[in-house]
Amino acid sequence: MMVTVNNVDRHPVVTGDLEFLTRQYSIPWQKLQGKTVLITGAAGFLAAYMVETLLFLNETQHLNVQVVALVRNRNGFAQRFSYSLNRSDLICIDQDISSPLDVDRKIDFIIHAASHASPKYYATDPVGTLSANTLGTAQLLELARKHQVEGFLYFSSAEVYGEPARVPTAESDYGYLDPLAVRSCYAESKRMGENMCVSWHHQYGVPAKIVRPFHTYGPGMRLDDGRVYADFVSDVVSGQDIVLKSDGLTRRAFCYLADATAGFWMVLLCGANAKAYNIGNPDAEISIRDLAIVVAGLYPEKQINVKFEYRKDSDEYSPSQISVACPDITLAKSLGWQPTTSLESGFRKTIESYQS
Repeated sequence: MMVTVNNVDRHPVVTGDLEFLTRQYSIPWQKLQGKTVLITGAAGFLAAYMVETLLFLNETQHLNVQVVALVRNRNGFAQRFSYSLNRSDLICIDQDISSPLDVDRKIDFIIHAASHASPKYYATDPVGTLSANTLGTAQLLELARKHQVEGFLYFSSAEVYGEPARVPTAESDYGYLDPLAVRSCYAESKRMGENMCVSWHHQYGVPAKIVRPFHTYGPGMRLDDGRVYADFVSDVVSGQDIVLKSDGLTRRAFCYLADATAGFWMVLLCGANAKAYNIGNPDAEISIRDLAIVVAGLYPEKQINVKFEYRKDSDEYSPSQISVACPDITLAKSLGWQPTTSLESGFRKTIESYQS
């Protein structure tokens, strides 16, 4: 298969990330040689770097992978991959993930990452949020069964832990989650999606693996999606002061996108079936308040200040009640994966990726 590449190049930060994640880790890329990989939510933040990885591998290692990108919005996909639309190794299909799927080619691997991930959607579209994680997962698992795929990767979330029983949190440390809270539409449906993966593996032998990403940031994240660290990046890019709408004392572990993407691939190609793996960076745990100070201080010449104000009652953002979220990544490390990017380096690269 000849690969046609547009003249418009990727951003240098993205190219550097792809070079890093495809060479830094001992990921058995040869398992993808000549295969067809279906990726749902392909224009989304995490999934887009999975697509980018495959296109980059085709360019640099000639793996001859066919990428089938399933998206809800073709225009959004065209904007995200504007420099790759004429490639023969990239096909876009637009449809609702919760509807029956009919793909007219043999599929070898499925990566299911289609889901609302921003808290602002949990209150405004809870049905759409949970549908992708349940109805959509059922459709894809049936497709995987039909095609007898070699690997299936389900994107779950650290939110399945609820209020964790232990921090750092291992894959078995579940805590309280209120099923009657609207915000639980995301976490509860992610939990159900995980059990569906396990059930389809148990009953039909579908080789499903599960990743639970913790807070991930990097190039391509939507700066208007309502998450505070995206707001921080947006503020620095635009030269505005950072405004916190809470006391900022909650603590989160932040993982740079290139590190996380390598972890996702490691789980798909090396992980155990019907198992879940935390993907996050416990060495980058920090309070939201301190993160704001770190990000503001990356460019002292911009003289960005950190301010505090109360959130308005009309704000549709649905805040988490979890005070600390930090992963135990022992299982993922046993596969040979470990994040290496510091907060300062990761956020600097993220900010640079939004500048021409």
